[in-house]
Amino acid sequence: MLAMMAAEATPQQEPLRGLGIGDRTYRGRACVVGDAADAAERLEEGDVLITAFTGPAFNSLLPIVGALVVEEGGAMSHAAIVAREYGIPAIIGAAGATSLTTGDTVEVDPLAGVIRMV
Repeated sequence: MLAMMAAEATPQQEPLRGLGIGDRTYRGRACVVGDAADAAERLEEGDVLITAFTGPAFNSLLPIVGALVVEEGGAMSHAAIVAREYGIPAIIGAAGATSLTTGDTVEVDPLAGVIRMV
C-alpha cells in the first residue's frame, strides 16, 4: 500500500532562484514572452512578465506588469534597474524561467529570491 501511495505522489516543483529586487511578494498570471513585440501583443495588466532578458524596447510595457522575471542579468542589468525604478518586484537571473507556461499562476518573492508555481 505504501509503495502504491509513493507511486501516485507527484513531486513538488522546486522554485526557480535568482537575485530578488524589491520588498514585496507578488502573485499573478505568468506571461512568458520571447521579445518586446510578443509582450506587446499578449501582456495583460498585472501579469508577471517572464522573458530571457529585457532592454529598452520593454520600457513602455513595464508600468503595467505586476512583477518581472528574467533568466539573464545581474544587479546592474536593464531588468534590475527598471524594476528598482518602477518599484516592480523582480527575480533576475532565474535560469529556466521561460520554461514556465503562460497562464499559470506564479508567486514572485524577491525577499527569498524565488519564483514559485502556485
